[in-house]
Amino acid sequence: MMRNSPAAEPARKPAGAPLSLKQRLLWWLMLPLLAAVPAGSFALYGVMRGTAVAWLDQALGDTALAVANFIRVRDGKPVVEVSMQTDRALRFDRVDRVYYEVLDPQGRTLVGDAMLAGVPVRVRAGEWRFLDAQPEVETLRMVVLGVVCGPAAVCQVRVAETVFKRDALRKQLLLAATGMMVVLAAVLAIAGRLAIQQGLRPLDELKSEVEERQLDRLEPLSQNVPAEVQPLIAAINRLFERLRLAALAQQDFLANAAHQLRTPLTSLRTDIDLALLEPHDAAQEPLLKRLQKSVDRSARLAQQMLAMARADATVTEAGKPLDLRDVAAQVAEDWVPRAVEAGLDLGFDLQAAPVLGQGFLLRELLENLIHNCLSYAGPGARVTVRTASEAGWAVLEVEDNGPGIPASHRARALERFQRGAAARGLGSGLGLAIALDIAKRHGGALSLHDGTQGVGLLVRVELPLRA
Repeated sequence: MMRNSPAAEPARKPAGAPLSLKQRLLWWLMLPLLAAVPAGSFALYGVMRGTAVAWLDQALGDTALAVANFIRVRDGKPVVEVSMQTDRALRFDRVDRVYYEVLDPQGRTLVGDAMLAGVPVRVRAGEWRFLDAQPEVETLRMVVLGVVCGPAAVCQVRVAETVFKRDALRKQLLLAATGMMVVLAAVLAIAGRLAIQQGLRPLDELKSEVEERQLDRLEPLSQNVPAEVQPLIAAINRLFERLRLAALAQQDFLANAAHQLRTPLTSLRTDIDLALLEPHDAAQEPLLKRLQKSVDRSARLAQQMLAMARADATVTEAGKPLDLRDVAAQVAEDWVPRAVEAGLDLGFDLQAAPVLGQGFLLRELLENLIHNCLSYAGPGARVTVRTASEAGWAVLEVEDNGPGIPASHRARALERFQRGAAARGLGSGLGLAIALDIAKRHGGALSLHDGTQGVGLLVRVELPLRA
């Protein structure tokens, strides 16, 4: 059996709804990260690449210094003596090809690879120049060193190498820099999300507290929240105080209205009864009977509306230990005579069904169900009231063998001021709606079913069983 009301279903987020506070904070955190990751990667790559190129250039310069040590001056002319073993040592590299050349002051090649002479570079004695050159088909990284090789004479030592390891190093540095920044961004995003969740946890707890509150809980909310939210909490607490005062005023109004409505209707009912007992014109009796029924209906309608308003209003007192069996027994004392007068067979099958609730509301619930049977089941109908305990629930059932309510109309029958298309009698359409409201107020549910033999209507109320 369904025990969850439609109101208990979680609210769905409408399409196009504004972003939550968490989503806003996360977006504002991620947008700078999205801009910072490329910029940071590029900056880190530039620093790492500059350092790596400087080390490689230094190694290239060391080779140039080694070549410069072989320059000698004989008879006023520079000469370079490099053995075959030294040449192989100077050119050794596991990745790149190494070239070197020594130029005399007139730019003629003394030793080495003549192709390097085609790069136009001039340096002074002791000066270093690092540059990218392409003397033939391949790109080279070259260093040019000015070396004194005679009076007022400067020779050039040129050493160059291909850029294979430099290109490979650039790719590795780019991947490393990008990977480091992406990992850092991911860590910052996760840390930011956790920080946002921790920072907004007081708001989540506040939201849960407000959502779980019943209408009878209007005490102030706790202000153990961040300072930015305390003005909102103070405003909500002031609203709760106004609602509490309004609820008290409504309760006072209901109490006064109940007295003001019942007294004249009771007096009018008494006057009509006396008029029927005293000698009167027989032609007036149908009118008096109709007046009597109209007053009864008005009194019942006033009682139902007051009960409905009281069930909707804020009720501050907590539920008390009750037993549905005792509530049904109390109601039986008032309604058995009325049932006999209406020609109904009203029976009770009562077992223990302890609950926590408000006695006047549970009595009103049962009275409305019995009154429905008296109004709609028709003369000669059989009505049975049952109470029992089943699987953690206290169950109250009212069954009749009247015309019942078609399954397609039962949901509508639980709405206020709605009567079935085939309903008889002078009911107002409030009985089932009031009973449903009272059942929900007690944490239970009300449902409509076919009678035991497939005839009539069975109204089943389930309330949490008291331990």
